[in-house]
Amino acid sequence: MKLDEAQRLTVAKWIADGAKLSEIQSRLAAEFGLKLTYMEARFLVDDLKLTPKDPEPPKVVEPPAADTAPLSATPVPPAPAGAPGGGKVAVTVDQITKPGTMISGKVAFSDGQLAEWYLDQTGRLGVVPKQTGYKPTAEDVKEFQLALQQEVAKLGY
Repeated sequence: MKLDEAQRLTVAKWIADGAKLSEIQSRLAAEFGLKLTYMEARFLVDDLKLTPKDPEPPKVVEPPAADTAPLSATPVPPAPAGAPGGGKVAVTVDQITKPGTMISGKVAFSDGQLAEWYLDQTGRLGVVPKQTGYKPTAEDVKEFQLALQQEVAKLGY
């Protein structure tokens, strides 16, 4: 398939403007009367030594910082103070889900430390402790995961 210099420059501009290969295929037919298969359009762009731009990856919305006011009307009961490893982990689900998340909530660990948790659109779990640098015990993490599974199962997730 041969294009004249003006047509080559036009196709190069389409690509520079971010047109995808399917758009180029459609525009070749509409503007130049060239009806090409997708593969032929791909070969044409390759022959012109042009490369369509990759689409921009979706932007990930970060959860709000831990020091922001909670959005939930459901309070998390604090665990008994001074009972490291001896108390229970309490998990609640926010009534209003935080922006950028599928589901969010609060957790109180056995040592009384509080954190916010969320699941993002890709299913990744995030935990944001109220106290910077806090890390729950391995036992608390296991208990948190089990309690979280039970809470989200109640909601049909």
